[in-house]
Amino acid sequence: MEQFETGMMARSKSGHDAGKVYVITKVEEAYVYLVDGKVRTLDKPKKKKKKHVQLIKESFDIQGATDVDIKRWIKIWNKEDNQN
Repeated sequence: MEQFETGMMARSKSGHDAGKVYVITKVEEAYVYLVDGKVRTLDKPKKKKKKHVQLIKESFDIQGATDVDIKRWIKIWNKEDNQN
């Protein structure tokens, strides 16, 4: 079983947001809470079942992070991913 942790990046596998990259802000037994810094901010994270999320082995320290920081991390990761 995959280990979900706060601060890890994750890609949505299903739903209208399939393929979109998020940062995990909270982990529960069956759910994770995801933010992207734009639509899904730290104030209103997206609740998604773990089975609908694919982990990305990239992690950040979100303690004290802002929505701007999260947007920047996702943008940098997308840029690096597209180069490979």
